[in-house]
Amino acid sequence: MAHGLGLLRVNVLHDKRDMEDSSARLAQNSGTLAFFSRVHQLRLHHQRRHRPDLQGIHHMNRKTKIVATIGPASDSPEVLTALIKAGVNVFRLGTAHDTVERVVARVKLIQEVIAQQDTAVGILVDLAGPKVRAAFGEGPVELVAGTEVHIRSGEEVSTATEIFVNVDDIARNLVVGDQLHMGDGSASLVVNTVTADVATAVVSRGGIMRGRPGVHIPSSRLTQSSPTPEDIVYFDAVYEAGVDMVAVSFVKTGRDMRALGGEKAPRGPLLIAKIETQAAVDNLESILEHSDAVMVARGDLGLECSLPGLPALQKKIIAAAVAAGKPVITATQMLESMTEMAQPTRAEVTDVANAVFDGTSAVMLSGETAVGHDPVLVVETMADILVQADANFEHEAWSERIERQAQPFGADETDLSKVAFAMRTAAHRAASALESQHIVTVTGTGATSRAISRFRPRAQILAVTPDQRVANQLALSWGVFPTLGTAEGQGTERIMTVLRNLRDQGLLQPGELVPIVAGASNSALVSNVIRIENVPEN
Repeated sequence: MAHGLGLLRVNVLHDKRDMEDSSARLAQNSGTLAFFSRVHQLRLHHQRRHRPDLQGIHHMNRKTKIVATIGPASDSPEVLTALIKAGVNVFRLGTAHDTVERVVARVKLIQEVIAQQDTAVGILVDLAGPKVRAAFGEGPVELVAGTEVHIRSGEEVSTATEIFVNVDDIARNLVVGDQLHMGDGSASLVVNTVTADVATAVVSRGGIMRGRPGVHIPSSRLTQSSPTPEDIVYFDAVYEAGVDMVAVSFVKTGRDMRALGGEKAPRGPLLIAKIETQAAVDNLESILEHSDAVMVARGDLGLECSLPGLPALQKKIIAAAVAAGKPVITATQMLESMTEMAQPTRAEVTDVANAVFDGTSAVMLSGETAVGHDPVLVVETMADILVQADANFEHEAWSERIERQAQPFGADETDLSKVAFAMRTAAHRAASALESQHIVTVTGTGATSRAISRFRPRAQILAVTPDQRVANQLALSWGVFPTLGTAEGQGTERIMTVLRNLRDQGLLQPGELVPIVAGASNSALVSNVIRIENVPEN
């Protein structure tokens, strides 16, 4: 398996000397964060070297994963390949602005690119859900503060005084006094009158609208359920196309996650619940029970709930997901300034690092990679920030807290679940006691690797699986490096075969002492063997 820094750029849009000069000026500014400065220095260092012989190590040294949204700026094979080398673990595709046919075509293109790489990368399709959107066409439309506007149902192109939204009977979903935020808060309106077919509002904060911006209406007002009939159509199509993960928008209860058909992961995709409504926060336990992963969707969540309270909500959701053994993605405006700029703000760097310290499994890039001027640079920068943040993560304190909170994975009381829970907990403890650099898991479904991941061990988790989809799904899990492989034989023979294969791939060093968790044979129903072994010399 190829591994190395993975920082090969396709297009260099900014002269290195300019970036170095900028770095020097930043370093001279009073109050420059040492953390930020270190990250920036690392990025410049990587850009200078461009060592193809080191490709992949950047992936190996990083525990927190990167989800990158694909759009017009990044959907060519060349850029997709460069994004993988730069550090992308999961590609995200939205459905709000594309037809089913276009989404499936993009899925197939990305699958073809991934197949040419010697690494596991997942594909996530994000279902739009009952998102209220206005259509403003291509040209920018300015909403001026103090202006009165009419809000109606329909697909006509909106103007500065007439806004059409894609929800039937929109007026019935509104009440006088509602605050409507558009474009993730770029503009705001306050409803002052409502009739059967039209609502009148006043622009309280003006802004420029273009395309199809979202119109945030309190979720308690909306009569639409999630997933929508349109979501089901998209889900069926991408399910057949073999995507690895599907995100469900505007989830309110665990029942919403059961509405999608298909087989459970790993035969089917991981189902990711987007937490972006107050109802979802209130029903978080039920949603976690019926989901494979969750996303902290901070855009709508920050509008739905108290914005000053958003950091505490983020911590709460991440902690609950990790304790339940579920991967969690932190999303929205992580490096937003890099949509147009060559470097992030100090606030953005700190925000990303704090998400890591909160325990998030992955961070997500949206417009930065979908429509930004240099998607590859954004991913390189994010990878550098994450490496630095991972190095400062408090592994021991986190593990102790999770051990107190964690329940047997699967939350059932069968003998098999108790055995599995004991094995996974023992592996984490063994790695800590031995100060091992790696934990090896042999997994058919990914469950063992994810269960150990929740302890956030200092050791990297090498997940050996014969199933490509399982490997791709594990690309989302914190600290897990998935690799394809088989484990033939029984008992000791089976374990030593795995260790030799990992040694031959350069993932383990001869003589290294590692815990390994596996089934006693390929027919074992759960991981029921834990061994501490030295990697064979030959």
